[in-house]
Amino acid sequence: MNTYKVIGLMSGTSLDGVDIAFCVFRKKEKKWSFEIKAAETIDYSKDWIKKLSTVEKSNAFTLAQTNVEYGHYLGQLVKNFIIKNKIFPDFISSHGHTIFHQPEKKITLQIGDGAAIAAVAGLPVVCDFRSTDVALGGQGAPLVPIGDKYLFSEYDLCLNLGGFSNISFDKRKERIAFDICPANIILNKLAEESGTSFDNKGLLARSGNFNKVLFDELNSLLYYSLYPPKSLRKEWMINSFHPIINKYKIPVNDKLNTVCEHIVFQIGQATYFKQSKKMLVTGGGAFNDYLIERIKEHAHHEIFIPSKKIILFKEALIFAFLGVLRMEEKPNCLKSVTGAIKDNIGGAIYLH
Repeated sequence: MNTYKVIGLMSGTSLDGVDIAFCVFRKKEKKWSFEIKAAETIDYSKDWIKKLSTVEKSNAFTLAQTNVEYGHYLGQLVKNFIIKNKIFPDFISSHGHTIFHQPEKKITLQIGDGAAIAAVAGLPVVCDFRSTDVALGGQGAPLVPIGDKYLFSEYDLCLNLGGFSNISFDKRKERIAFDICPANIILNKLAEESGTSFDNKGLLARSGNFNKVLFDELNSLLYYSLYPPKSLRKEWMINSFHPIINKYKIPVNDKLNTVCEHIVFQIGQATYFKQSKKMLVTGGGAFNDYLIERIKEHAHHEIFIPSKKIILFKEALIFAFLGVLRMEEKPNCLKSVTGAIKDNIGGAIYLH
């Protein structure tokens, strides 16, 4: 096939909803092009937020039950989306929702049972993209860089400001990528202390004062001295990042301002070797005007902010593309990115 019509599903660490994107991919002379035909984000109910945020502390039966229930839920969302948009996809490609990600223990778990999705939606499903890489000694993350490589090749650097900020680029003919530092996962948490779900346009951070002592302590975390491949997870936030933030008895806007400076500084550290390059910026953080201003001032790159649709649905788009590569039996996970012993083809396929 040279054309694939795929529904990509993505649920991120911030629990802000399920991204659904109907994408069309075309391959011509080994070059890929894409179009996002339809897309939307379905907000989680309070019940699903509670389930997904607490299941990691539950018993084995509850985890298994939630996995299946969540799969049925995703399948129904897709079914509704197909009817609403009058579309005819070839298959579904689902990231699932991460519950555990501890590659040093050979553990990664994204729930959302593929068999349940397929049964409800009536389409083949590709899911569980990380397990093979982790079994091969890799981090199982990040997975987006191969999509950056093939779908956004006109940019030298691809920066994503999601729950965590991460970067992707080519170096000596290899794709390099890694998580840089926390982004929305901590900015949203701090904003909640002010009674809002996120810092709209970075206005709270802009009004805060910079705290040099907090800034220096955050930058001294061991993770920042490690060489890639490396990745971050919420366990690290709980054990390493939050304790530092919590011990400072300063206004929350000061914390937001300082964390923004921390993010900007770490992005600068991660990209200093590539001066005056074209850098694509996506993810929810691209809507944070204050953060983008500070990145532009500090990173010394030509910053490109794409369309709102790409900002919002780039991850769903790329997971749809990972599904295409899985169907073609082509590597969709790169050892240069994850540290696995070889490039690998991740993803389990469920037929309906």
